[in-house]
Amino acid sequence: MQDTLWLLYPWIKSLHVISVIAWMAGLFYLPRLFVYHVEQANLGPDTLKLFETMEYRLLKAIMNPAMISSWIFGLILVGLPGLIDWSEVWPWTKVAAVVGMTWFHMWLGARRKALAAGTDTMSGRGYRIMNEVPTVLLIVIVVSVIARPF
Repeated sequence: MQDTLWLLYPWIKSLHVISVIAWMAGLFYLPRLFVYHVEQANLGPDTLKLFETMEYRLLKAIMNPAMISSWIFGLILVGLPGLIDWSEVWPWTKVAAVVGMTWFHMWLGARRKALAAGTDTMSGRGYRIMNEVPTVLLIVIVVSVIARPF
């Protein structure tokens, strides 16, 4: 089994990177949609319905499958013997950032539900600030994996 996984390593890694790119695109775009949703709420129910549809489809059709596949392919890679030296710091900083990214994804899901229910109280400025969270986490992940300064 291990030999097969090592033969498939370039494909598994490719699928992991593709999944992460799709997930990150959603993590960057959904908070921006929330900014527009909050700031354009006075344009009427048709506009709100359009934002709710876009937010729902982005989360359910793109972000959720991308997050799940990122985790699956990432865990397969982690399971390859000898690929990661867990005595180093970099894999742990990556794990912490990926857990943070997953928390942020779940937080966005909760915000989407609150916006749809009309109970969200966050401002457009608040969403703009939160939109920087995935950028910071992405920097931590990429630097941890590529530069391995720790």
